[in-house]
Amino acid sequence: MEVSFFGGAGEVGRSCIVVRSGDTRIMLDAGIKLGKETTFPEIKDSELRGLDAVFITHAHLDHCGYLPHIYSRGYTGNVYGTKPTLELVNVLISDYMHISEHKDITKEGLADFDRKQKVLNYGEELRVRNLRIRFQSAGHILGSSIIIVDDGEHRLIYTGDINLIKTKLLDGADLSNLHGDVLITESTYGGKHDLFNHQETSKQMVASIKTTLLAGGKIIVPSFAIGRSQEILLLLGDNMKSGAIPNTPVYIDGMINKAMRIHRHNVIYCRKELQTSILMSDYDPFKNDNFFPVEKPGARGKIMRTDDSSIIVTTSGMLTGGPILFYLPRMSSNSINKMILVGYQAEDTLGREIQEGAKEVKIDKRKVRLELAIESHHLSAHADRRQLEHLATKINGLKTIFIVHGEKSKSDELQEHFSKEYKAIVPKIGESFTV
Repeated sequence: MEVSFFGGAGEVGRSCIVVRSGDTRIMLDAGIKLGKETTFPEIKDSELRGLDAVFITHAHLDHCGYLPHIYSRGYTGNVYGTKPTLELVNVLISDYMHISEHKDITKEGLADFDRKQKVLNYGEELRVRNLRIRFQSAGHILGSSIIIVDDGEHRLIYTGDINLIKTKLLDGADLSNLHGDVLITESTYGGKHDLFNHQETSKQMVASIKTTLLAGGKIIVPSFAIGRSQEILLLLGDNMKSGAIPNTPVYIDGMINKAMRIHRHNVIYCRKELQTSILMSDYDPFKNDNFFPVEKPGARGKIMRTDDSSIIVTTSGMLTGGPILFYLPRMSSNSINKMILVGYQAEDTLGREIQEGAKEVKIDKRKVRLELAIESHHLSAHADRRQLEHLATKINGLKTIFIVHGEKSKSDELQEHFSKEYKAIVPKIGESFTV
């Protein structure tokens, strides 16, 4: 078995791995990297045309955004994902095509991409020539998967993005009956000191929101449309129901509203308590009298003109585009207002720039002075260092670990730890390894 890395190595973004065994070649993820410029996997057309199948771990653009490109560049096979993953991928790709101009994407490629989507359920085994592929839940977002690839001699386990702990939305990753000699793991939070207490963080965030609302301010929460936004909305709804946060309008903008509908239709993929709440009782946590979708023209301006306190949950999570770029300049001059960052902010993004302390930024070529309060509350759905260490112990027969999807310093620190027991490698983009 040979493994090649065309993206996501020494960086967060554009995840793209090709696995070869004999004459069989499959791709694991096909992502893009968002920032000041969008970058793509460094893979040749000839490599794409030779693929037998593509498998997507989950519906975030850094793992699926390259799909319309590969079909436009000559790939003709199927793309596999869980049912919710493919439904969410289509929403993301539609939005990606709407806001971006990519001359290399053809109508024929888009049509082929639309026709070639195939559902692979958790636990179901698919045979692609001499490879057997199976999905297990990764606990990251709705429908996210660990991918297990077996050629009869070697078994490879690819985490994609993974989370081992239970959240309001999902159970942690399914680590049952994992055995394999090769692991490819993410390392977003693989640094020595990346340890998080989500329960305490949630309490601190709720207290911060309450303080700002009682002072008469507005709160904006830039968030990923899929995963983080649903967790934030469930958190807000539960705490308004309990009285920990005063009942306040929560405006939901961007693709979040479409993603919410897909979550409700696929609630069987969520944790049991959420399924029971929706299917067996009158309480639906995805619906709340305080939630207001922002859909009508002029609604954003109206929200900004009112002096009333409110919470705005909107895309994009790293401030790389979307409605956040409308709201932030209009909220920035009032020190009573607050912006709360809840997820990972990649290098070379506006979100990272602000998180690192910038007080003046450029938005749409205009300088914006940031007078509003800015806080970071870590509610990411990525495994922290402790979880990543635990993951390796749950894989029987493990010998080799490839560490990807992390800033180089994080990946190197995780490699240092794993090297004590395993052959641990931080690959470079373009490198191939025989296992």
